[in-house]
Amino acid sequence: MKKIWLAGGCFWGVEAYYQQLKGVVSTTVGYGQGKTEAPSYEEVCSGQTGHAEICEVVYDENVLSLVKLLEHYFRIIDPTTLNYQGHDHGTQYRTGVYFNDPADQPAIAGFLDNKRQHYSRPLVVEVEELRNFYPAEEYHQAYLDKNPHGYCHVNLSVARPEERK
Repeated sequence: MKKIWLAGGCFWGVEAYYQQLKGVVSTTVGYGQGKTEAPSYEEVCSGQTGHAEICEVVYDENVLSLVKLLEHYFRIIDPTTLNYQGHDHGTQYRTGVYFNDPADQPAIAGFLDNKRQHYSRPLVVEVEELRNFYPAEEYHQAYLDKNPHGYCHVNLSVARPEERK
């Protein structure tokens, strides 16, 4: 199994989208890339921690390749808006792809280079090695399963039927 961490605005929708895909084994939402150890949701929302809301995706690369996983990511984000997705504003809502396997970096960079050709504005997606990740509070995990009418900026229906579990 492989892992990748994705920041795409509010982590509830990112998690709900990836949970429905074939090849995704598990997801965990949390906070990452910041300077505060084990922050709370309230601390992250203050904008003082440097953390982004991130979804950890554990996936079977024999079923879902990294490139295909990134294609899905670009279906649910606007990669040209800085610190803003849907109605969410702030540094915690930035977009980013974070990896722990250095062998993934060239594939991620190549994917973004290819995508740049399709946008008239610069892409602002961070690509970094994962520095830290702290799981969010339990009530955030699988939030949209627990709260089906909860807020979600992600269009959960863009996954094609053949891509779903």
